[in-house]
Amino acid sequence: MMQAEIRTERFDQLQDRWSIILEFCAINTIFVTPWWQRIWWEHFGGKSDLHLLSVYHMGDLIGIAPLRFREGKISFVGSQDVCDYGDFLVIKGKELIFFESLMDYLKSLQWEVVELNSVPQESQTLHYLPLIAKKLGYDVCVLKEDTVPFVDLTHHWDGYLSGLSKKYRHELRRKIRRLENAGTFRQHSERRLGNIRDSMEDFFRLHRASSLEKSQFMTSENESFFMEVASDFATRGQFNLSFLEFENVSVASCITFDYGNDYLLYNSGYDPSYSNLSVGLLNKAFTVKEAITTGRQRFDFLRGSERYKYELGAVDRSIFQIIVHR
Repeated sequence: MMQAEIRTERFDQLQDRWSIILEFCAINTIFVTPWWQRIWWEHFGGKSDLHLLSVYHMGDLIGIAPLRFREGKISFVGSQDVCDYGDFLVIKGKELIFFESLMDYLKSLQWEVVELNSVPQESQTLHYLPLIAKKLGYDVCVLKEDTVPFVDLTHHWDGYLSGLSKKYRHELRRKIRRLENAGTFRQHSERRLGNIRDSMEDFFRLHRASSLEKSQFMTSENESFFMEVASDFATRGQFNLSFLEFENVSVASCITFDYGNDYLLYNSGYDPSYSNLSVGLLNKAFTVKEAITTGRQRFDFLRGSERYKYELGAVDRSIFQIIVHR
């Protein structure tokens, strides 16, 4: 086995090198950026031990393992309730030496189970980690965790509409006409850092109003996390808060991340008293239109199989859970 050097680091030490190798990794999503992971750790990591590992081969950084240890379990930094993807950062072509070195390093530590959540279906982790873990005599289980629907975008809104099924295309156009006939509306997006705090308060109002489940989810702790994510990624030009206004009242809102060639729909809310106008779905549809206008290649609806995603043309991808027992 080719040996690599593994170092234990801190976020502030590793952040610059981490951001550099991202573009050379097969999986490059906002949820595995150093900024996202640091924010999550500062808000939710208190009950775990951080093992932020960098892997070097012949003096070059080839990968990063953002891990946390708690009560005998090793997991990714992050959690399924607020993080839609999780993975190692590995430079393409360096997977074998990375995973061999990482598993050899973990072999010397005290743990009972490795539980890695939300691994994208195209990740090389799904191939290399189970293969190497089994060679070491560990029990390995790979399970489908959830679906993450997405749409490959065309260059024009009309092209996108023509790609929908006849039923959904008709329904979307009908709902848009109904909104037009009901009164004055507009959709606008807020990206400016100076306006984010006030705009987020409006988002929280609509989010909580949407359902009991969403109201219970948006605890003060989660609200604080959302607010810091909004502020941090707004400074990077990657945060987008879209509102649908009807008769000058904000009736629907959604958070998307503008990252690389993708728009990622992170969370949303709407006022149920306007549900007869389908304001929640239409705000998302207009956000898809914005992604097309800005030249993005994919609209990622992220975790979950809600019906509206398929009404807007989504097809399924999967994320997986890997469980390794000693």
